[in-house]
Order: sequence, then C-alpha cells, then structure tokens
Amino acid sequence: MSQNPPNLRPDLAPKPSFSEPVRPGQPTIGMVSLGCPKALVDSERILTRLRAEGYAISPDYKGADAVIVNTCGFLDSAKAESLEAIGEALTENGRVIVTGCLGAEPEYITGAHPRVLAVTGPHQYEAVLDAVHAVVPAKPDPFIDLLPASAVSLTPRHYSYLKISEGCNHKCKFCIIPDMRGLLQSRPAHAVLREAEKLVEAGVRELLVISQDTSAYGVDRKHDLSPWKGGEVRAHITDLARALGQLGGDNKPWVRLHYVYPYPHVRQLIPLMAEGLILPYLDIPFQHADPGVLRRMARPAAAAKTLDEIAAWRAVCPDITLRSTFIVGYPGETEAEFQTLLDWMDEAQLDRVGCFQYENVAGARSNALPDHVPDEVKQDRWDRFMAKAQAISEAKLEAKVGTTIQVIVDEVDAEGATCRTKSDAPEIDGNLYIDDGFETLSPGDIVTVTVEEAGEYDLWGRLV
Repeated sequence: MSQNPPNLRPDLAPKPSFSEPVRPGQPTIGMVSLGCPKALVDSERILTRLRAEGYAISPDYKGADAVIVNTCGFLDSAKAESLEAIGEALTENGRVIVTGCLGAEPEYITGAHPRVLAVTGPHQYEAVLDAVHAVVPAKPDPFIDLLPASAVSLTPRHYSYLKISEGCNHKCKFCIIPDMRGLLQSRPAHAVLREAEKLVEAGVRELLVISQDTSAYGVDRKHDLSPWKGGEVRAHITDLARALGQLGGDNKPWVRLHYVYPYPHVRQLIPLMAEGLILPYLDIPFQHADPGVLRRMARPAAAAKTLDEIAAWRAVCPDITLRSTFIVGYPGETEAEFQTLLDWMDEAQLDRVGCFQYENVAGARSNALPDHVPDEVKQDRWDRFMAKAQAISEAKLEAKVGTTIQVIVDEVDAEGATCRTKSDAPEIDGNLYIDDGFETLSPGDIVTVTVEEAGEYDLWGRLV
C-alpha cells in the first residue's frame, strides 16, 4: 500500500494495466498511453480494434513488433514527457507510431524524432490502424480472433471511464485543446448508455463519466432524443446521468461525473445525488477566483455567484464532494489577485483540489499576454495555495473520523486493502486503507467501514 503524494498532477489517468496472454506467432503491439483519462479511452478503442484483428497487446517495448505512443500536448511539460516517451520507445523497440494530442503537431514530433513511422492526431483511429497494418500485418486466427466479447480496458476491471463527448466549444486563452480535438461532438445518448450497460454487465462497479465539458453534453445535438428501453432519452447531462444511475438493477454501479462546468443547469444534477442515483461528487474546473484573472483567461468571472451556487448545492445534498483544479501564476496575476483566490478557498471549502503552475503552451493566446509571473513567484504561490488546500482537506477528513461510510476496494496486498470513498476518484484523490481483517476482500468489492483515523489526504478504517 502507498499513500497519495500531495503534488500529484491533477490531469493524469491511471497507469494502463494489461493482463492478456500472447499465443506463439501472434503479432504484438505495445502501447504507451500518456495524459488524461480521455486519452486513455482513445487508447482502449485503438487496442480493441487491434485485438479484434488478431493482434496481441504488450505492456512493454521488448516483446512488441511495434509500439504506439499516445501523446499528451496539454502543457509544454506534457509535450516534453511525450517526446521523452517517444525517444525511449525508439531506443527500446525502434518501430514507433505516434498518435494523440501532440500528433496534431506532426512537425514538432518528426523534428525531434525523424525515425517515427507515422504520426496521427487525436481520435484518428483509422489512421492509427492503417499505420499498424503497414508495419505489422495482421495474422488473425479465425477460431480465436473474432470480435472480442468486450472492449479492451486499460483500467482495473472494476472501474471504467465513459467518454460521452469529444472536443470543446470554450475559448480559454491558456488552452489549445479545441485546436487539437475540435469543437464539441457529443455521442448519441443511446450509444453512451449501451456502452455503459455492457460495462456494468461485464462487472464494472464504477463508471467515471468524462469529456472536455461534461455539462455541455448534447448542446451540439440540440439535445436530441434517442430510443432506450422502450422509451426515449434526451442527449442532456441530467437525463443521461439519471439513466446511468438506473443501470444494473439491484447491483447499481457508482456513477461519478468529471469535468463539469458550473452552468446554471448543473443544479439539476444535485437532486440525483441526494437520491443516490449518482455519486455526490462534482469535478469542476474553476481555474481561479479573481474576476480580473478569469477575464484574462476568457472564462466566466462571477466567483461570488459561484459561492452562492456551491451553497445551494450543499443545501440540497450536504454530503456532496467538490473537486477542482486551479492555475496560479497566470500572466498578470498580482499578489492581490492571488490573495483573492486564497480568500475564496477559505469561503468555498472545497474537498479536493489540484493546482498547476501556469506554463506557456505553443499556440495558446495567453502566451501574448503582458506581465508574465516569474518562476520563483509561481512556485511560492503554488506552495501557499497547496498549504491552504491541504489544511482544508485535513480538517474535512478529520471530521469523517467516527463516521460509517461505503468504500470500493481498488487493491489488496499483503499489507492491507487500498480503497476509495464516494468522495475519491482514482489517481487524483485520496484513499482509505484497511489494514486489519482485509483478507477476504477483492478489488471491486463495495463494503462498509468505520473511519478510525485521518491524515492530510487519506483515511484509515475498519470493516463493519
């Protein structure tokens, strides 16, 4: 068991996990998946197609006939990490196909690594498959390699990401995601629900709903209707969340919403949380609280109104957990504006918080803003912000001591069981540890515990 590091980057997906055998002579493709959960879903879709064509999947470079590197281009540091991964794959394997967000800048990749075999952009699945076919021809066994019964999953068996849309209509000055992934493209509601239903039938106990802008789901489709279970369901996040919460019969999955912008209609989701249909958890990218900084970011600048919304959400669902990410050191950020953010944090009392230091990203409009903040000032503000967030987290977790709550088991080893509460998403939030009487537990079990101890980010408890 290992405790959560306090400086975990808040945009990362879990490390992919593989567990499939390879038959003799089967062509094998390695996969390196970097970046956020949305990129992980893209990797799963690519590998599902490849597996259906007879390819095996390798967790490393050495056993693979070629390697796909699914890159991240969100920050310059993420781009550097992607280039490093590509270089490592070239060194260890030599036959490398690059895809993902950084693939939207092919010259950037080939300038650093001219030996890559192909470069494709995000969610260009057919182009990736064509590149694989050219390098490693498929050798399907017609008795084995039919369309797989379930999609390839790169997460543990008991939870899965459910991508409901691609792209984003926002024009935040610090972000280039719309340039890389395009404008909002929502999936039909019935397609999302059918995928979710299959996941639940396959044993998934927790669905993590993701997109670039979850609360805008269906806007591009004019919230059209889809046939579902003898009726119709609207392509709207409220209707979709309600339908997801009704899956599974008596064995309902946890449904967790990520990347929810605080539009007014988000308040319609809160009663669903109070009813227990979806988890009382909202992941909302507030980014900052000072109106001037928010205007320079080209984001909604009504921080005071947001506090009113938070109070209204808590009035309807007192157990709601609020997670958010923030940027410190944005161009032009003054000490007074940063202090506004700290004061807002005191008021908002968010449960889970991640923070980035601002970075220039090639193509972002924020690069041209005046008065960039020195690195040492950004670091100082990050330290002060995280100290504030840590103190709030520690107090909130201490208040849980003595309470009885449900947790989902993620991992069991010789030392104990690593679990998560309804307030904790994989990788980015905290854990609850059980170190006594855990031997009969298995990943995916949902059990009741009494909280006995609290730390800065994690809890310890015993089975009831």
